[in-house]
Amino acid sequence: MLTNAAVKAARPRAAAYKLSDAGGLHLYVAPNGRRSFRMRFRWQGREQLMTFGTWPEVSLDTARAQCEAARTQLARGEDPRTAPDRLNAQPSDFETIARRWQVHMLPRWTVVHAGDVLASLERDIFPAIGAMPVGAITPPVVLNALRVIERRGRLETARRVRQRISAVFQHAIAEGLVESDPAALIARALLPPRPQRRQPALVDIDDARALLAAVGRLQAAPTVALASRFLALTAVRMAAVRGAQWEEIEDLEGEAPTWRVPAARMKLAAAKKLDAGNDHLVPLSRQAVHLLRVARKLGHGAGLIFPGSDTASPIGEAAIGALYTRAGFAGRHVPHGWRATFSTILNERFPEERGAIDRALGHVGGGRDEREEGINRKVEGAYNRAMHLPRRRRLFQAWADELDAA
Repeated sequence: MLTNAAVKAARPRAAAYKLSDAGGLHLYVAPNGRRSFRMRFRWQGREQLMTFGTWPEVSLDTARAQCEAARTQLARGEDPRTAPDRLNAQPSDFETIARRWQVHMLPRWTVVHAGDVLASLERDIFPAIGAMPVGAITPPVVLNALRVIERRGRLETARRVRQRISAVFQHAIAEGLVESDPAALIARALLPPRPQRRQPALVDIDDARALLAAVGRLQAAPTVALASRFLALTAVRMAAVRGAQWEEIEDLEGEAPTWRVPAARMKLAAAKKLDAGNDHLVPLSRQAVHLLRVARKLGHGAGLIFPGSDTASPIGEAAIGALYTRAGFAGRHVPHGWRATFSTILNERFPEERGAIDRALGHVGGGRDEREEGINRKVEGAYNRAMHLPRRRRLFQAWADELDAA
């Protein structure tokens, strides 16, 4: 008999194989790792095969229920592949459809974004409406679930989650499960987001050093603490650090250690994300190299550089921000603020390097103005592939030295 643990632990082999349950039900494991529940049965004297779906969209309990329904139909002389009972047996609760949608979208998303989407639904939506059939969910039901998020003061989160619920319903419409999208009807009923303000950021080098020192004194998960310092040293966006992979680090033990952040994880137009020519190169300072060596000694030598507790997922989206709150810097500095800190302090130190500083932050063109010194920066960003790495490497080393100075 199969168990949930056995299904979860099933790993691909060179050739496909089966793990048997009962009543003809078995788990089929393909060489590419795809796991599907199948049932063998005889119909009109010939052996037939029916697939119930892939794991984890279809659970073991659901597959067993569908297998039992199919056997009941066989006993009545009905072909379970086409009989109405077979169609009605498909699970149509919101959580099942949402997980199926998330898996469908995986090829288009980064690992970090896919994890964030699923986490938001698991935290805020599945407990409220996950067990409900999609056809029974009305606009007021969706609105009530989102009001809970709003009452926490997370207005932007409520807006994003509504968009994700709407996408799930669009998926359900395409599958013929429902005819309308209740989440689309309540967009204007949500509270408007607060006016955007500048992200809190420390712009004095002594304050930046004080924050790093305060974080260093905290009892914190080593991976999160390392990710916080790596974020400060590289001045990239949070998503880049959370999704950082060891395979992206080049020449770590050589003379030009560099982190190649894939374009897919950069803040770029969708078309540019597909072009490896738009990868962002971050020269690594001596301090950043040392930090990565420490991370490798912690056992993180493959996959994610800064994994979460399950090692397969990145650290939490709010983990570093929570460190800064515990360190006493709530309202003064957020993780994204390191980009402003980096830009402000280095522009004060090296005003002649403003273009290189902008490029170091991954800004296309390298200038704040579209035209500077007779150069159209927008056009330059499209055609000038020179990376200015030596200048950028000197800037990152100077930045790291500033953070380390007593």
